[in-house]
Amino acid sequence: MNDHPSTEAGRREAPIEVAILLFDGLTALDCLGPYEVLQNVPMIECKFVAEKPGLIRTEGGPLVIEAQHSLEAVRNPGVVLVPGGAGNRQLLKNQTVLDWLREAHRTSRWTTSVCTGSLVLGAAGLLDGLRATGHWMFLEPLHSFGAEPTSQRVVIEAEPRIITAAGVSAGIDMALRLLEILFAREVAEAAQLAIEYDPQPHIDAGSPAKAPAAAVELLRSDFAGYPTEAS
Repeated sequence: MNDHPSTEAGRREAPIEVAILLFDGLTALDCLGPYEVLQNVPMIECKFVAEKPGLIRTEGGPLVIEAQHSLEAVRNPGVVLVPGGAGNRQLLKNQTVLDWLREAHRTSRWTTSVCTGSLVLGAAGLLDGLRATGHWMFLEPLHSFGAEPTSQRVVIEAEPRIITAAGVSAGIDMALRLLEILFAREVAEAAQLAIEYDPQPHIDAGSPAKAPAAAVELLRSDFAGYPTEAS
């Protein structure tokens, strides 16, 4: 029997702070997919951060997400998550964001990205000599940051504690892997069950290796002129 419950409570670890970087023009699911996985776990506290607190407009639509914390207010998160979206190309030369990212990574347990968020990690100098993934149409630019692009859905580099995920929906897979690493497999399984993540699409065109050529070309034409670097 525990005769000192207050003492035991004091010994419990504080929740792991997860800083999700927001910026105008982000892809909503890149951050909201992992958020839905992680926020179901009591030992995690998710915080949406940006250069300045306020409403952040997502890419190509009316949806906005509120950043409640500035970068300055969240300097040593346990986990960093950088999403993708056309708006993040402006971050590739944003020294305020890049400096914050480098400093946060020094003490984070894991620094992660989804989709073209890996370009921002690269611009911060965090991917030099590492394998990394991202959206399949934007893997080539990773070479310019010294990274080795791969089409894997999730890439884990245990040293220096970096996880990159492929495009958009892969952020959910990444977040589940992160929970397994941080806690245990059953925690990840419970989180998966909580969001009923059991994909059974009636079509199978989720990667360029499996999609019909017509679908690949249609997407490439839709993305013609999409920025690959800071302008």
